[in-house]
Amino acid sequence: MNEKDFLVLPGSKIKLSDYDPTSTGPYKKKEEAQSKLEKDVEKLAQLQDVLYASHQYAVLIVLQGMDTAGKDSIIKHVMSGVNPQGVHVKSFKQPSEEELKHDFLWRAVGPLPGRGYIGIYNRSYYEEVLVTRVHTEILLNEGITLDPGKKKFWEGRYESINNFETHLAHNSTKVVKFFLNLSREEQKKRLLARIDDPSKNWKFSSADIRERAFWKQYRSAFQDMFRETSSAGAPWYVIPADHKWFSRVAVADIIVKTLESLKLRYPTLGPKEKEDRLRAKKILQKE
Repeated sequence: MNEKDFLVLPGSKIKLSDYDPTSTGPYKKKEEAQSKLEKDVEKLAQLQDVLYASHQYAVLIVLQGMDTAGKDSIIKHVMSGVNPQGVHVKSFKQPSEEELKHDFLWRAVGPLPGRGYIGIYNRSYYEEVLVTRVHTEILLNEGITLDPGKKKFWEGRYESINNFETHLAHNSTKVVKFFLNLSREEQKKRLLARIDDPSKNWKFSSADIRERAFWKQYRSAFQDMFRETSSAGAPWYVIPADHKWFSRVAVADIIVKTLESLKLRYPTLGPKEKEDRLRAKKILQKE
């Protein structure tokens, strides 16, 4: 699988209509993709172990997408083999009263992964150029002084996000961002399933229906976001999401390749550490 097929090149004038949400890449059958996913889950577990042991880098995975796009499913299936001690998931809901007292990136800082860890943002600080872009009335609660009706306001937010991600890159945090590209038709099917299937009723929210009415506005906001914030150090990938089995294998493949690009190694011991371990070994062998 070629991850470049999903990569948003920095500064490119992306149109989501050019990306097929029904694509299954090189796979004709679900079983083929499942076999690849199982191998990648195993690789990911190994790479995460080295990441944790080496304590050199942190990895931040950002998941964005419309309701029912499969963000929870990605976390559940792709990260199924990793040590839960080394992974932290943060879901970004409506900002709290305390969070609204601060700048829009403030709440994204606390949950950042430390070196050796993988952090997953289920939605993220990007909601502040998506939901607030579609519903500018939300900004009334954020105490802003600039006019959100002007291009300059959003350019400022994009600049802040890019500076934030550049800062993370300079401090050994690798950021990789996924947009789960769901078609309007498939979202309708999934919403109906949440209504009709008793085991999925708990997932349904009337807010999903309200936001669906702003589909075109969200697509436009996503396109602007990709164009302004996909960079070499923090790239965006547009992942076909109509078939969950494919989106899982596509995301897993990219995460594995991202970790492999860090060229991680287990720590090597210095002379003193080797001597300490030899001494400990002798003590244990005499017992």
